[in-house]
Amino acid sequence: MMLEVKDLHAYYGKSHILQGVDMHIDAGEVVSLLGRNGVGRSTTVKAIMGEVPPHGTINFKGKNIAGLPSHKIAHLGLGYVPEHRDIFPGLTVRQNLMLGVKNPRNPGKWRLDDMLDMFSNLKERADTPAGVLSGGEKQMLTICRTLMGDPELVMIDEPTEGLAPIIVQQVGDLIAEIARRGVAILLVEQKLSIAMRISHRVYVMGHGQIVFEGSPADLKDNAAVRKEWLEV
Repeated sequence: MMLEVKDLHAYYGKSHILQGVDMHIDAGEVVSLLGRNGVGRSTTVKAIMGEVPPHGTINFKGKNIAGLPSHKIAHLGLGYVPEHRDIFPGLTVRQNLMLGVKNPRNPGKWRLDDMLDMFSNLKERADTPAGVLSGGEKQMLTICRTLMGDPELVMIDEPTEGLAPIIVQQVGDLIAEIARRGVAILLVEQKLSIAMRISHRVYVMGHGQIVFEGSPADLKDNAAVRKEWLEV
């Protein structure tokens, strides 16, 4: 088991956001965390990454990382792609990608040329300031920069938010390619179509807790769960 979360609680001030989250991800597995806005999905990945103080147990590759600073968690091999596409707008695409390298003397399976070859848009704009990229290009850049750190598991928060349908498809294909290369993925996503297409398992969240766990097929067959916790 690569990541195991047990009885995870988190707070914003006096607001009790996560109320005992239990979940796990195996090596090479793609798991989606689904639910309506405001139920605690983003807080879950932030707590795992150390951006929100966690209360509970978070085991990554057998080590309890709860309470570690974010940079130390990243160095252990846990990547995080935040919802807000945090790129450095004044730096070029190439420079943004190189900032993600964990150890320049010992690069991992993801190389700069590899990233640029996978996405012609980024290759064409390699020496362009990242601030002028489209929303979809910024999202791809953020994901690729995280991969440059050679993570074993990547948590990706709402990667398709606000993107055009054709870019949504490209982002979905990128996530599927990451999985094919053996990287485990925890995907926080609103669009069921992507989650159902690429996930091995899905969790559904409601009121700060996990209310469903199963395969995409299990969720498809469970109309009651979809109606109560997912449908608007």
